Amino acid sequence: MTPLRNRLRRPRAWLRRLGVTRRRVRSWLPYLLVVLAAAASLAGLTVRPATGAAQARADYVIVAGAPGLRWDDLDPQRTPALWQQATKGSVGWLSVRSGHHTTCPVDGWLTLGAGNYAAWDTKRVTGGCPPLQPALTRPDDLGANLTEQRSIVDANAEQSPYGAVPGALAESVRCTVAVGPGAAVAAARPFGRVDRYEPVLPADPRTLLSSCVLSVVDLGTITGTGAARQAAVERADAALARVVAARPERSLVAVAGVSDTDTTSRLHVAIVEGPGWAGGWLTSAGTGRDGYLKLVDLAPTVLAALGRPQPEKLFTGRSVTSVPGRPADLAVAMGGRRDADRQAGAQQRVTGTFFTGLAAVQLLLFALAVPMLVRARRHAGPTGPAGVPRRWLAIAEPALIAAALAIPAALLADTVPWWRSDHPGLVFGLVTALFTAVGTVAVRISPRYGRTLWPLGAAAAVGAVVVGVDLLTGARLQLNGVAGYSTVLGNRYAGLGSVGLGVFVAGALVTAGCAAQWVRRPWRPVIVVLVGGVAVVMVGSPYLGADPVGAIAVTAGVCVAAAISTGGWLTFPRFAWAALAGLVVTIGFAVVDLRRPALERGSLGRFLSALGDGTGGPAVQRLAAANGQALLDSPLTLLAVVGALMLAFCRYSPWGGLNRLFGLHPALRAATAGTVVVTLIAGVLGGSALAVAGAAAAAAVPTAVLVALRVLDHAADRTRADGETDGPGGPGLAPPDPVLRRVGAR
Repeated sequence: MTPLRNRLRRPRAWLRRLGVTRRRVRSWLPYLLVVLAAAASLAGLTVRPATGAAQARADYVIVAGAPGLRWDDLDPQRTPALWQQATKGSVGWLSVRSGHHTTCPVDGWLTLGAGNYAAWDTKRVTGGCPPLQPALTRPDDLGANLTEQRSIVDANAEQSPYGAVPGALAESVRCTVAVGPGAAVAAARPFGRVDRYEPVLPADPRTLLSSCVLSVVDLGTITGTGAARQAAVERADAALARVVAARPERSLVAVAGVSDTDTTSRLHVAIVEGPGWAGGWLTSAGTGRDGYLKLVDLAPTVLAALGRPQPEKLFTGRSVTSVPGRPADLAVAMGGRRDADRQAGAQQRVTGTFFTGLAAVQLLLFALAVPMLVRARRHAGPTGPAGVPRRWLAIAEPALIAAALAIPAALLADTVPWWRSDHPGLVFGLVTALFTAVGTVAVRISPRYGRTLWPLGAAAAVGAVVVGVDLLTGARLQLNGVAGYSTVLGNRYAGLGSVGLGVFVAGALVTAGCAAQWVRRPWRPVIVVLVGGVAVVMVGSPYLGADPVGAIAVTAGVCVAAAISTGGWLTFPRFAWAALAGLVVTIGFAVVDLRRPALERGSLGRFLSALGDGTGGPAVQRLAAANGQALLDSPLTLLAVVGALMLAFCRYSPWGGLNRLFGLHPALRAATAGTVVVTLIAGVLGGSALAVAGAAAAAAVPTAVLVALRVLDHAADRTRADGETDGPGGPGLAPPDPVLRRVGAR
């Protein structure tokens, strides 16, 4: 036994001779774990889904557009041609965003031909869209000339931040055919020439449709309601029937409701039928969601089907593909619980009311909490007045918890099809209130409720778990959800939205800060980095959050939080190490993204490549415009302002209590600082201004006020020699946890 024991001791002695002691190993182990967590985060971000197989090629492509056409217009008896095409082909919900705030028919046709967000003019639309009456001349019997095209191209180049070139699609093929005035707008070349033009569809369009590889047909504008609308849809269906009957062999037919017809934004019909497009969902890399595509995706789809290269740096959209999984019954696929247009419309009507109401409720709660904080502060002396009455706290604490859980409850409300009700706003409010009450009761009845940080940590964890589980299951609750994003707006279709990002990041970092208080100081950065690393991967992974800009922001916030989680200030060495760690992850992800083919790059890679080749000006302009619009239009700005004012009061006023709270819990102060960094960076670089900060404030500030109130309320507690405590509740009332005993001892 003795020789074996000596051999086991030799490595230890060798390590001691090198100066590696157990104490040094313990001191370096947390930093090693931090590095490993950062490396794992980078590895998780660089993994991307494999690109799908290319669709079958076609010799001819026919795009049949009908502005205003929606899925609820289709019927197997009244519109047999449309219904048959949709049943045979692949279908999806089409977002018709253009370069104009309201996409009228002329803007939709122009965007189709540009493959980018284009606008006919900058006139504000009120009520219905103006009639489609482009100025066309016929210099010969073959084609036509769009007289305004040159000025439209110049206006989009000089005034639009998107860099659209109307006519880019037509310029990418040898010959185009246009039938109808709207089709002429889409098929005109940048200098205005339409190769072949017919004002109406001929009785036998067989020869016309086979004369060029690309034909664009205007089926007519669908507008109005009732019998007039049905008549317009039936005329469009009859025209489509003639097109399908005369289509050449090996042709692809795409049907699209290319625009809205008034200021109400809707989702429209998208059908692609041809070889390789049977019975599936339409999708594109631009949406990342099965069943959804954008108007700007149609132009690259046409060229991909024809096997033609795309014009460099002109198209914004991505080529559409067909994926399986669509129900065979078209009515089931596009209606009922799957009716995305109806859900998106209800979401738009309810979202502003919900967040404005939430901001008003939180403002009221904060106004009522201020005198309670003042009274608790005055009570903190041995001869001060009585503390806050218990009945006040019994009402205020559950109310603040409920306010913090409102957004996660609104997210869960989308598990119920409230948008199908005749009164969707009322049903949504009732369902959200029910989920909020259930969450509040669960936090309140917990055995650990008396702990100082429990309400804050529990509410934060609930928000992070709700958003995290939603991401793991495909982000279905955020899709067209009040606490998610609208596909009508065309900004995001999958992954993590700005509201979800704010709730998730605040929940993850605050939970990490609360958990870090349970471990020794050297291990607190490890807890923060481990939780933050998971958050980085979930936010940035294309399988989950699909937000690389958000992942960069989370990386920066986690580094800052980890640097000051052990206490003290954010000194220059700490800031330098935090910035270095954040830059390593950010640069690594950016390099990997830039090494991919241009069509497979994420938003970060596309932005960096644009900056590198000198074309990043429009992208920066779009980002600034998006921030300005979000700052003024989003009710989340009000939530961010209200939360910031309350935090400022709690931090800088003598009655706030946040200084005492942060002094006792430095990891919580670190989590707060990290959350601020994340929300500001993600909001500004993501084009959502204070939306992310507003969601984070709504989820974390109410319970932070609750905890600050608890700390102040127990600041005068005194521990007697017999172990009992004289607190605000009378002799023998012990503080909720040992931390408050230390507060009283001070």
